[in-house]
Amino acid sequence: MKRILAAALAAAFAAAPVQAHGPTRKKVEETVTIDAAPDKVWAVVGNFQDMSWLPPVEKTEGKGGNEVKATRILTLKGGATVEEELYKYSAEQKSLSYRINKVDVKVLPVNNYSSTIKVEPAEGGKSQVVWDGAFYRGYMNNDPPPELSDEAAVKAVKGLYRGGLDNLKAKIEKGSS
Repeated sequence: MKRILAAALAAAFAAAPVQAHGPTRKKVEETVTIDAAPDKVWAVVGNFQDMSWLPPVEKTEGKGGNEVKATRILTLKGGATVEEELYKYSAEQKSLSYRINKVDVKVLPVNNYSSTIKVEPAEGGKSQVVWDGAFYRGYMNNDPPPELSDEAAVKAVKGLYRGGLDNLKAKIEKGSS
């Protein structure tokens, strides 16, 4: 009887799902409406080789223009760098998608980051810019330190997008007045 019970318990435990908990992919989306035509906004956002509208960026250096597989290195204020690669580009749809190939998690606490920026028409001849991204937290194992947690990653990306979009809006609207 003990052997049957032991075998039944062993079978039950073998069939039970493993309760491992690693990171889950997070998604962030931020938008802004800009009082300018989509073509004017795309002229700024659509150049993969120029990220000067993003406040932490001091310099952008790249190769390949707006062609798929083009690369850029963003040098941030303070000297840190972010290496990115363009993997999808459509001037017609005013959309570009890129991934980060290399970043220090102390600079941006994410792994396996990809992002899309789109410019869409909005009412009254305005534009809506949608910036979305998907990523994992900076620490890929269980029990991350607070600065590399899911919360830290989401907060950092949301802050980056919000600051960038607000600055883009100010830059373009100031230029059109």
